[in-house]
Amino acid sequence: MSEKRDYYDVLGVPKNASSSEIKKAYRKLALKYHPDKNEGDAGAESKFKEAAEAYEVLSNSEKKSRYDQFGHAGMGGASGFGGGMNMDDIFSQFGDIFGGAFGGSRGGGRSRVARGTNLRVKMKLTLSEVANGVTKKIKVNKLVNAEGVTFKDCQNCGGTGRITRMAETFLGAMQTQSTCNVCKGSGKIIDHKPSNADVNGLQRKEEIIEVDIPAGVMDGMQLSVSGKGNAGPFNGISGDLIVVIEEIPHENLRRDGDHIHYDAYVNFVDAVLGVSLEIPMLSGKAKIKVDPGTQSGKVLRLRSKGLPVLQGYGNGDLFVHINVWTPKKVSKEEQKILEKLKKSDNFIPNPDRNDKGFFQRMKDMFQ
Repeated sequence: MSEKRDYYDVLGVPKNASSSEIKKAYRKLALKYHPDKNEGDAGAESKFKEAAEAYEVLSNSEKKSRYDQFGHAGMGGASGFGGGMNMDDIFSQFGDIFGGAFGGSRGGGRSRVARGTNLRVKMKLTLSEVANGVTKKIKVNKLVNAEGVTFKDCQNCGGTGRITRMAETFLGAMQTQSTCNVCKGSGKIIDHKPSNADVNGLQRKEEIIEVDIPAGVMDGMQLSVSGKGNAGPFNGISGDLIVVIEEIPHENLRRDGDHIHYDAYVNFVDAVLGVSLEIPMLSGKAKIKVDPGTQSGKVLRLRSKGLPVLQGYGNGDLFVHINVWTPKKVSKEEQKILEKLKKSDNFIPNPDRNDKGFFQRMKDMFQ
């Protein structure tokens, strides 16, 4: 499958474009590649759907914000129109944009298909799952079209979803349109309703949904899975499933964007003489060398051992913070040794000291 184009590039607008500029750009493309104008042209149909997909995201403030922050990954890998909605879905959602350019068969003269509500669920992920990406199956209780329900055109509006009236004014006859009060604009009413269906022909049902989580997602991030929300009334368009990421804190590692931090504790002697430490990573372990004379607070950097960059290339880094552990209690023998060390000039804080023999004397003292 080819990589999706940037939605702003699709519509040919800058990232700071206003809502009116986005709408204007979409209308221009939609009219250019409209099926009625390009009958039998598969390429034009593909561009028509691509433009509708871009507009569906950029015209929605919530989806636009997620897209600006996380790109296509913020859409959960499901795109909206391009991923499975047909032409009727597009016309029902954005038919008013075409105006009367193509008559009533495709534009604003048709009934408006009702859209189902979105569902929102939380998904807990470990830091390892965040690092590698994961496919999760979740169970949701949602509204679906009831089996056996059938619909027919609304007789009140003739299936258009609108009531047209003529009124005499001082300017002459004026035509007005309003949403049909019987079908609520859908153009459909229920012909046969099973006992388990509600007034909209829907019923509640549990469904297992598979969600692909890309590597590098962040706590609080929302992924949108198109068409997996509640079904729309009267066989309408389904809403989306919004997956909110909830990151489970790691036992030893802490996250800072794409970087990972780890606190390593060494005793005083190891800080003086140097030591090799084994530290945990997101996958496996690593050995690091703490040089002799390392001061508490020193930070060692392991490049590219952090989390994958969500909208970019490579990985963040792993930072190891060295902390010299000070014992709270010592034995009498240890106290004597420490008192002896205390009198040594080597234990007078002096950043400029460069006594190469100090470490050997320390080693001899503790043997």
